[in-house]
Amino acid sequence: MIEVVPVSPTNKRQLKRFVTFPFQLYRNNPYWVPPLIKDEIATLNPKQNPVFQNAEAQYFLAYKDGTMAGRVAVIINHVEVQQLGKKKVRFGWFDVIDDIEVTRSLMNKVFEIGLQQGLEYAEGPVGFSNMEKAGILTSGFEERNTMITWYHHPYYAEHFKKLGFDTQATWVEYKINDPEQITEKVRKFSKIVRERYGLEVIRFKNKKEILPYVDAMFELLNNTYNTLQTFVPVQQYQIDYYKEKYFSFIHPDYITCIKDSSERLIAFSVVMPSFSKALKKANGRLLPFGWYHILKAQKRNDTAAFYLIGIDPEYQGKGVTAIIFEEMQDLFRQKGIKKVETNPELRENTAVQLLWKDYNPILHKERSTFRKQL
Repeated sequence: MIEVVPVSPTNKRQLKRFVTFPFQLYRNNPYWVPPLIKDEIATLNPKQNPVFQNAEAQYFLAYKDGTMAGRVAVIINHVEVQQLGKKKVRFGWFDVIDDIEVTRSLMNKVFEIGLQQGLEYAEGPVGFSNMEKAGILTSGFEERNTMITWYHHPYYAEHFKKLGFDTQATWVEYKINDPEQITEKVRKFSKIVRERYGLEVIRFKNKKEILPYVDAMFELLNNTYNTLQTFVPVQQYQIDYYKEKYFSFIHPDYITCIKDSSERLIAFSVVMPSFSKALKKANGRLLPFGWYHILKAQKRNDTAAFYLIGIDPEYQGKGVTAIIFEEMQDLFRQKGIKKVETNPELRENTAVQLLWKDYNPILHKERSTFRKQL
């Protein structure tokens, strides 16, 4: 028998049970990288995450014959529904054993809530906004997920296809095994672009110096990606929340900001040392030794992850990325970085994918959201 039971978002014991289900499901999987349990609980708790100013969520656990067998978060983003006119019920934090009837039961709960709210279709897995994890892994099962992606078993996608879902959005991820190649070509083009447009790189000595630029970075993100199908404007309260959530992982050396002659921020990139190995060792907890592994990853690492890039539409297609790549190549040489992994990029976002074309990128992961009319 399959039973789907609600989880109270303010009951610490219940919410922890919801958050830690994947720790059981993927206990012996070498490629699954666990999130930090404390951060996951904070994200899902309406008393801690300001996204609930414009969103609501319900959480459910599925039990089969009394044993925990799956989970799902049912989410409504009111900015998306009301301002963008997308009558969508989101679902995320989806994990399940290899039993399609458990998946069916969890999805029926998603459909039920969507219909109650007068919505037209369900899509997931996604988070509360486009700044969070999204998509079911469909290839790259022998690659570790990054800090900002989910890992899934191959049967997840098979369940959705059998249940009549259609593929909605697809993201691709690349790895670059020689990020220092074509250095002189990049350096020469970077010099030309700087001089032509009067651009200057902003360098940071410490994290405190980054803070005045964070709001402008998110404004650039909104302007850079507002034509993509998954776009939902990032609200100011979310910006403040993300500052706090990810600031401890940021190293000032890995941030590149570019300003024009009027001191206006026109481009930025965020690269981080890869935390996948460190988070695997931490196994969801910063104490007692999780912090040690994360700090070690920050200081000594041969792999980096390219997380965010934003360019003012006025400067897109004008070679500004050459400046960013020059800065990154110098950093990689200094830090001993030999491999780079990109963040998930929508397959339709060919402009971003063209950034890597000269570096012999290897497509090593794909992930998709799945959609079904209610």
